[in-house]
Amino acid sequence: MRYLNSKHPEFSEAFDQLLNRKLDASTQQIESFVSTTISEIRTEGDAALLRLTQKFDGYDVGVDDLEVDAKEMTSALEGLDVEQREALEHAANRIKDYHQHQLQESWSYTEADGTVLGQKVTPIKRVGIYVPGGKAAYPSSVLMNAIPAKVAGVEEIIMVSPCPGGEVNDLVLAAAQIAGVDRFFKIGGAQAVAALAHGTETIPAVDKITGPGNAYVATAKKQLYGQVGIDMIAGPSEVLVIADDSVDPDWVAMDLFAQAEHDELAQAIFLTVDADMAESVQASIDRLLPDMERQEIIKQALNDHGAIILAKDQQQLIELSDQISPEHLEIFTRNAQELAEQVSNAGAIFIGAYSAESLGDYCAGPNHVLPTSGTARFSSPLGVQDFQKRTSIIQVTEAGAQALGKTASILARGEALTAHARSAEYRIKPKA
Repeated sequence: MRYLNSKHPEFSEAFDQLLNRKLDASTQQIESFVSTTISEIRTEGDAALLRLTQKFDGYDVGVDDLEVDAKEMTSALEGLDVEQREALEHAANRIKDYHQHQLQESWSYTEADGTVLGQKVTPIKRVGIYVPGGKAAYPSSVLMNAIPAKVAGVEEIIMVSPCPGGEVNDLVLAAAQIAGVDRFFKIGGAQAVAALAHGTETIPAVDKITGPGNAYVATAKKQLYGQVGIDMIAGPSEVLVIADDSVDPDWVAMDLFAQAEHDELAQAIFLTVDADMAESVQASIDRLLPDMERQEIIKQALNDHGAIILAKDQQQLIELSDQISPEHLEIFTRNAQELAEQVSNAGAIFIGAYSAESLGDYCAGPNHVLPTSGTARFSSPLGVQDFQKRTSIIQVTEAGAQALGKTASILARGEALTAHARSAEYRIKPKA
């Protein structure tokens, strides 16, 4: 891991390089491939979907093979061992409890002249959730995407996930059953996103797509935004750990590993004001890494994108943290609560040494679909709000139209939109 000292004259340049990392030199090729894929799905429908699924998931697939039978989800849940089922249900209940607090309701108020203004809140009718697959299975992503949609009142949840060889992980199937997924299709990649957006003979078009994926999935969501709603464009996973010597350096090292093991592009950063702690964490990394099952992935992620940063004081800790705007922020200091209150930019904040980020990934309750790549400066975690729409309600009385009509007329004529002005003026009663 690189070591950065904020007192060094070249720190700013090195820090900027850390944040503005080049993640993929083949971005242009990905954009082109995804654009072609979307066009093929739009024009050919199922035929293109079957061809691409066969090519990338490596099995002979027909239309009837695309959808998972609902009985398979039920059987998978019933076939789990007791410990796994209880863990899934415990996590699901906590996620549901948390997200129920986010529910928005319609509201209105009545003005003195009887005019009613308000907001109508309704759920999106049909959403698609993308669950990564292939190298690993992610039942937690099923729960984190589907449960908030159900809490919001979404009528139909369509789930897609790549299934190499046509095989579906039992935990993923069971999670889909617990979370209330209505239909599950064994498709992935940009072609799955395109199918959800445009619809095919077999895949129903949805109103919004949520869930993380690889660069192809993220690019497809980006290109299809407007045709369909999306949650966010997610980049590689990130963690920033702020800690002092009140926490065991092994805990810090393992939390950095937990993020770095996602893939080689993940970013794990340790930030401290204590030079001795910086050395201790590096020593823990060196000692613990050889025993990690995914040590090669972790090692590359830490070497390419990780860092240990020594700040001059606690004020700079917050300044640097807000510049990074991490997906996950862990604060393990004696005054962790105080520091957390000063933070402006983070997808999720884990306060205190027992608040491991991995608990948030699975079962703490808040959503683990979080803004990445610095977008926590202006965006938020996935939540119930992402599956609800807000519609403005305007019910103006005759009395209310007299004052509002005059104001609208003046402003409209100032913009040279005379039809707007006259539309408002028609409703103004002539003076006696």
